[in-house]
Amino acid sequence: MSATTNALPTTRRDAGTGEMEVDRVEFAFGTSRRGFLQTLGAGLMILVSATAAGAQVAPPGGGRRGAGGGRGGGGFRGGGAPRPVAARVHIGGDGVITVMTSKVECGQGARAEITQAAAEELHVPATAVRLVMADTSLVPDDGMTAGSGTTPRTIPSVRQGCAAARRLLTDVAAKRWNVDAKTLTVRDGKVTDEAGHTLSYAELAAADDFTTAAGKPPPADVTITPVSEWKVLGVATPRPNGIDIVTGGHHYPSDVTRPGMLHAKILRPPAYGATLSSIDLAPARAMADVVVVQDGAFVGVAARTTYAAELALDAIIKTAKWDRSKEAVTDSDNLYKHLRDKARGGMPANPFADEVAKAAKTLKQTYLVPYVQHAPMEPRAAVAEWADGKLTVWTATQNPFGVKGELVRAFNLADDKVRVIVPDFGGGFGGKHSGECAVECARLAMASAGKPVALRWTRAEEFTFAYFRPAAVIDVEAGLDAEGQLTSWHFVNVNSGPSSIETPYRAGKAKSQFVQSEPPLRHGSYRGLAATANTFGRECAMDELAALAGRDSLDFRLAHLAENPRLRATLEEAAKHFDWTSRVKDKRPGTGVGLACGTEKGSFVATCAEIVLEGDSFKVTHVVQTFECGAVLNPANLRAQNEGSIVMALGPAMREEIRFRDGRVTTDAFSDYHVPRVADLPQIDVHLMDRRDVPAAGAGETPLIAVAPAIANALFQATGARCRQMPLRVSATHL
Repeated sequence: MSATTNALPTTRRDAGTGEMEVDRVEFAFGTSRRGFLQTLGAGLMILVSATAAGAQVAPPGGGRRGAGGGRGGGGFRGGGAPRPVAARVHIGGDGVITVMTSKVECGQGARAEITQAAAEELHVPATAVRLVMADTSLVPDDGMTAGSGTTPRTIPSVRQGCAAARRLLTDVAAKRWNVDAKTLTVRDGKVTDEAGHTLSYAELAAADDFTTAAGKPPPADVTITPVSEWKVLGVATPRPNGIDIVTGGHHYPSDVTRPGMLHAKILRPPAYGATLSSIDLAPARAMADVVVVQDGAFVGVAARTTYAAELALDAIIKTAKWDRSKEAVTDSDNLYKHLRDKARGGMPANPFADEVAKAAKTLKQTYLVPYVQHAPMEPRAAVAEWADGKLTVWTATQNPFGVKGELVRAFNLADDKVRVIVPDFGGGFGGKHSGECAVECARLAMASAGKPVALRWTRAEEFTFAYFRPAAVIDVEAGLDAEGQLTSWHFVNVNSGPSSIETPYRAGKAKSQFVQSEPPLRHGSYRGLAATANTFGRECAMDELAALAGRDSLDFRLAHLAENPRLRATLEEAAKHFDWTSRVKDKRPGTGVGLACGTEKGSFVATCAEIVLEGDSFKVTHVVQTFECGAVLNPANLRAQNEGSIVMALGPAMREEIRFRDGRVTTDAFSDYHVPRVADLPQIDVHLMDRRDVPAAGAGETPLIAVAPAIANALFQATGARCRQMPLRVSATHL
């Protein structure tokens, strides 16, 4: 038996989306494999038998179920098998409509929008739909909540399933009344004919012919409601559990309790790369009611209270001996040199060197982005319980089926022996794709004589042992002709990824490249991922090029956006609301304005910012942001997404940075790692462009990407000095 807990695996990318797959901590605890039986968990899915279950387990022979999946499912796109209607929607005898999805709610508003989508197609109010999310024994595998995929992928799937259910219900009514289904009216959970006869959804769903039809995938010719006829979608709709959230009634994963539950603590290495040589567990085993587990490199304790578990862990920490010969190879002061030196294949040469040589003016600069943490309000948490050979885990993850797969592999169980339940949780931001907390908790529960175990990571553990947003070195080289037009563009991102790496501007001969390096820290997904770094580098460079060309920053960008009308329109709208033309000319001492724009995952953003210098620092006083992601599904939620993104983006722009030395993170608390405070908040004005002629795209990430470069460009206007490294600093020589 073994458990590898300190490794830093190589980075992988999903072949279908380009998204970074998280470096997972792999465990193998060696439990013997049980017999394989395809079943659904008891409960809601009374309409479905083995057909729906088959959509949630690996196909015979262990075929690949979706990017990043495997045994247990998961990945960005989820299970590929067509789902029966009944796997998506259930109508009870009491008339309650239940809709199922594996997507999670971590503050981004998915619960409201998916509920709206279902209600729209079922022709009922949103309040009539009960949404069950992220219970792997009850829901189909829609893929992980990541990559802004809920809106473009899951919501259409939910709408199709619910539209199919409505059609099947209508067909049952038409058959019963012997009329043409097209003559029937469907509204508020009832089907009515021209003579005034009415049947409720509950009555129709009880019919055998509906049950049979609902056990099959939706008919291929099912149509969803056109945008012009929306009554529930496109309307500001509150979150279904919003009152519980604001009054403290909601139970987060950290709040889950079970009868007889123990509380766990895990032994962590003193530095990255350190491995356990030996440890004496006797001091903890001598304590009353304490469970102690050592399984290879894994060591943990569980007790009746958190305090008792801490005492037990403290007792054995003193005896631990560590091999520190393979500690981290660099520190944060030398991070960027390390990434450049370790670039795989070396740094690529500019293939347009001849164009640069004959350009009227040239730019060659480097932009730097550090590691940052996700800093969710709720650190990782899990409760694990074994009963009758089955494992149930309540946890906070953006990837329920992926975590189920990690548990299946770690304990060598059949898929149907593991259930993962994800209550709405306190923030993910791309940081909760992996299941190490769940696996650690389950291992201790296995040794706890049937008692459930709770594991809640501390803030220091979250800052140290969760993965980070990747650091980046970005080189930009570009040339301008005598008229100030781009003639060449070479853009290289080292380490952080290819998201939004291609320039949206007309740039003559252009090439953008992502080069992997050897990261010193464990890194993975983050809200917007590399689009934050790539947009920062590109938009700062575009501002520098505008200055070289003697052009206004807005005019220079617009002149190079003729082939990108959606981004151009978004930028023009932001400049109008900010009153860019007037404010950029108002050169008040100590005040600067800047702008930036970008596109990622089918949505478009433009941000204008004003800053005021304050001694050797600065304050962002005003942010205007325009956002366009096609048809708006819920304007209130979309506005909140933008406002939250702006606030979150202020952190890495102004102060957030993971510092590390001697294999240890030195910024492992909010006292050292400064996220935005209330005093940092500027006036925020968000303007949404509702494009009803364009399919809705995701909006969880793109609103973040243009804030930092807009602030950097505003700092240049105020100081005359360029800021090419995040977090942004004001040079004392330019005050």
